[in-house]
Amino acid sequence: MKQNNMLAMILAGGRGTRLHDLTTKVAKPAVSYGGKYRIIDFPLSNCANSGIDNVGVLTQYESILLNSYVAAGRRWGLDAKDSGVYVLPPREKADANLDVYRGTADAITQNIDFVDSFSPEYILILSGDHIYKMNYAKMLAYHNECKADATIAVIEVPIKEASRFGIMNTDETGRIVEFEEKPAEPKSNLASMGIYIFNWKLLRKMLIADAKDENSNHDFGKDIIPQLLNDGKNLFAYKFKGYWKDVGTIDSLWEANMDLLDKNNELDLNDPTWKIYTEDVTALAHYVGPQATVNRAFVTQGCIIEGEVKNSVLFTGAKIAEGAKVIDSVIMPGAEVAEGATVTRALVSDNVKIGKGAVVGSADSEHIELVAKNVKGAE
Repeated sequence: MKQNNMLAMILAGGRGTRLHDLTTKVAKPAVSYGGKYRIIDFPLSNCANSGIDNVGVLTQYESILLNSYVAAGRRWGLDAKDSGVYVLPPREKADANLDVYRGTADAITQNIDFVDSFSPEYILILSGDHIYKMNYAKMLAYHNECKADATIAVIEVPIKEASRFGIMNTDETGRIVEFEEKPAEPKSNLASMGIYIFNWKLLRKMLIADAKDENSNHDFGKDIIPQLLNDGKNLFAYKFKGYWKDVGTIDSLWEANMDLLDKNNELDLNDPTWKIYTEDVTALAHYVGPQATVNRAFVTQGCIIEGEVKNSVLFTGAKIAEGAKVIDSVIMPGAEVAEGATVTRALVSDNVKIGKGAVVGSADSEHIELVAKNVKGAE
């Protein structure tokens, strides 16, 4: 069902510094995931599947690849009449003297004219760096049912981990009565997913006022949501049940890829009723050589495997030479592992070459090793 009264805005401008060398030249939402996808494919596919035809993607850091990627709206079926994906980098305005987004709320403020051009009743704010599948149309139906001014998607997290998140405390009806940013002693385990639906007329007024406040962080979590609560507005928590991953670190990105190897994985990329669309890369079928062994692996097109692959994810065009071993690892597009090399509990970045006989990573390591540069072979 088409959601013609709602416009989606995806915040895709974060630096992604905790992903280290993976994001020195590529924006975090454009980082590869799951063999053939990019992280941004998930919110864009969710929009397409939810009947949202117009999506603004707000980019900022290292955005050249991301801008060109999302501009091809046809990948998600968002290129028909009266639909589209619009790339929205910061703009220097004569009356503002700004050329960056100062915060999540400011990113929307700088694009009020763009939002107004669609005259939406509702605006959906999304993050561009989470992996999940969600029907936003159901969230909008809940928003209307509750007669909410704003609805915030939440997910239940273990209470011992709740202090890492923005926590929504609700009454028995689901109405949010308090918001705590990373509380030392959380009162609930309802963590904000960074997914918001606002009534546009109300949010528009708040953004204009916030832009004039010199003491504001111009942020939804730090400023807009607390102000809504202070003003006594109707804020409701929409409880999401399903797979959701914030891939903000190397370890979490590795874990999200490893989750695909679980046959009971809730994400289920094979679900024909909720497809995740992506770039259709032209590549040959993958090849497994006569001496190769493959055990519990996610192997994408164009891969050549002549060594041993165990409990790992291989992206498009990865090559594993004869005698090489890849164990509990993620091998990203175009990466190569040469003869006799061993890769264990590692994430090997795009087009990186692991030399003959090299040893990368360790089964005993607490954290996943990121390999973002070529590794010389053993002497």
